[in-house]
Amino acid sequence: MNIWMLVWTVILVIAVIIETMTLQLVTIWFAAGALVAVIMSGLGCSVLSQTIVFTLVSAVLLFATRPLLKKLQVKNILPTNTDAEIGRFAVVTETISNADDTGRVRIGGVNWRARTEQDHSVCKVGETVRVERISGTTAYVVKTENA
Repeated sequence: MNIWMLVWTVILVIAVIIETMTLQLVTIWFAAGALVAVIMSGLGCSVLSQTIVFTLVSAVLLFATRPLLKKLQVKNILPTNTDAEIGRFAVVTETISNADDTGRVRIGGVNWRARTEQDHSVCKVGETVRVERISGTTAYVVKTENA
């Protein structure tokens, strides 16, 4: 095994490892180019021709398959349950006080721990609030004038 065959094999292995770790199809084209270069090196081709073929194979595969893969990607990502709650109105079921570390709201029939986005704002039981964001099991809300 000559040194260039080893170099191309290392590039191939690194590209495959990166590809398996990311699963984003970022290095698969370079792995294919490196595989062709390994074969060329084994056949005794010059380093210049190996490098040119590596570059060409990688580039052709990248530009030929990338647009196809983008079309196949899922474009309509459905929101998760928590994403769907953002922007909804909720009713305070336990007084929300960030200072006292208390508060619960009911969003669509589900009881959530709640905090206000404003640090000193207190929301009383029965008030209507709007969900701004959800972090873990806590809904961060803001007071509303009317729902």
